[in-house]
Amino acid sequence: MSIGLLGLLDDVAAIAKVAAASLDDVAAQSVKAGAKAAAVVIDDAAVTPRYVFGFSAERELPIVGRIAAGSLRNKLFILLPATLVITYFLPRMLTPLLVLGGIYLCYEGAEKVLEAIAPHKAHDHEADIGTVAINPQAFEDEKVASAVKTDFILSAEIMAITLAAVPDASFSMQALVLAIVGIVITVAVYGVVALIVKADDIGVALARHDGSSFVGVARRTVGRGLVLGMPGFLTFLGAVGTAAMIWVGGSIIVHGLEAYGLNSVAHAIEAVAEAAAHALPPVAGAMKWTVETVLSGIVGLLIGGLSIPVIGFVIAPAWTFSKRLFRGKRD
Repeated sequence: MSIGLLGLLDDVAAIAKVAAASLDDVAAQSVKAGAKAAAVVIDDAAVTPRYVFGFSAERELPIVGRIAAGSLRNKLFILLPATLVITYFLPRMLTPLLVLGGIYLCYEGAEKVLEAIAPHKAHDHEADIGTVAINPQAFEDEKVASAVKTDFILSAEIMAITLAAVPDASFSMQALVLAIVGIVITVAVYGVVALIVKADDIGVALARHDGSSFVGVARRTVGRGLVLGMPGFLTFLGAVGTAAMIWVGGSIIVHGLEAYGLNSVAHAIEAVAEAAAHALPPVAGAMKWTVETVLSGIVGLLIGGLSIPVIGFVIAPAWTFSKRLFRGKRD
């Protein structure tokens, strides 16, 4: 009995060592994949706060929570299995699906630009496609749904980058890495978003702090700085979020065209970026990235601008007609 028990304990210890090594491997692969998706993660964090603008303070965190829950559903229950299935069984479908997502991001970004430069036209366009809410709850639901749709595209890019970072891993390892990266990124992004949207409330609490000590004065100073600075920061962050959508969408489209042998746009962007980098050697890397980002954003803005009338006059009417037809058949 004792010998058998010792043998069993040895087996358990050996299994535990293998499991620990596997967990270490999963963690290492997850960190590697998450680092490669960092740029899109930053864009996701910049995009989301603008969906909370215009709501009362007590609704801000619940809205962020709803968007975060939708994001987690996107990643774990739709994108994770879909990415694995498409990669293994329909690999040729991945690029066109990402390009369609990129076009949608460009459309969303271009619509926000139109709203900034011509608010009346943007409102008319939203009315045409049926996205003007008629009551506060409907407005909130609409904003959450729009944020979750945008998050879906950014999350798809994150999952694709993550999977590309571990191409030689086993199926189970890839699934684990996708799940870990999806959960960690969602918690990190929406944790930061929650802090951003509540920073002014934190500032008010700090500004009310009593006491004449150095710590008390410092707290009040920081609090007043947050209260005074957050409106401008949130406006800036909204602009960054819009630019991020256009840039990411344009980049996806450019890389998608390149995958189909249409290299002229990508080569032109690369040539201009290389020339700018050579012109300023001390900041060559930063200059190259900046030029590539700006030019990809220009491509995205053009695609988004062209997509607005297409969606407004073709896709939206067809979608509205199909919904009415479906309701008619159901009734």
